[in-house]
Amino acid sequence: MTLPRTPSFRLDGRRALVAGASSGIGVAAAVALAEQGAEVWLAARRREQLEALAAEIATEGMRAHVLVLDVANVETTEEVLSALPAFDVLVNSAGTARHASALATTPSDFDAVSALNFRAAYFLTRTIARKLIAEGKPGSLINISSQMAHVGGIDRAVYAATKHAVEGMTKSMAIEWGPHQIRVNTIAPTFIKTDLTAPTFANPERAAWIASKIKLPRIGEVEDLMGAVAFLASDAAALITGTSLVVDGGWTAD
Repeated sequence: MTLPRTPSFRLDGRRALVAGASSGIGVAAAVALAEQGAEVWLAARRREQLEALAAEIATEGMRAHVLVLDVANVETTEEVLSALPAFDVLVNSAGTARHASALATTPSDFDAVSALNFRAAYFLTRTIARKLIAEGKPGSLINISSQMAHVGGIDRAVYAATKHAVEGMTKSMAIEWGPHQIRVNTIAPTFIKTDLTAPTFANPERAAWIASKIKLPRIGEVEDLMGAVAFLASDAAALITGTSLVVDGGWTAD
């Protein structure tokens, strides 16, 4: 009898782009990919943070490059990335939030959140896929979504709407690009301790709400997402596309 073998989680020889790599989940995603052998390109607006991260990754014997880029500028992003060889892996962690009740939402807040969380994500994913298709290469494209893409939340109508949109585009892109062996998925975390979520955790009422929803007895850490990133990027997830890997401590189990 020939035993089946677990496909490799290794990413040796693959090029990975991490957008939003200057902080939080993006940092964790970049390290997770680099640990598996990928050559990682760190993209964000803040050069200083990117260079510091690249230096830290290098001290561990891993490879990372800095790419100062504002993915909300769709035209410039497409121009820059189209001039580079195809990336085998994309992790898009760029995102923002301006929380307010639906009644208090302003058009400027709506536009700002939508521009980065949905519009930029859409065209960044498309740009990476176009290059892969042109070069005849397979790929794994991952957008960091949210548990709020599957439920609603207090003061989060706009944020949740953008993340629901990301889930919709992911399913459609997965259908369209499947014949090219390009997989498109999301990772949907619960509240993770980052600079972005710090104001929410500082609000006792909101912190209590979060604690009441997460079934496991703790708040998420960026390390909780690193295995999910490495898994979806690798051949171990070769038949997974058009889906959302929910890392929410049981929030959406209700």
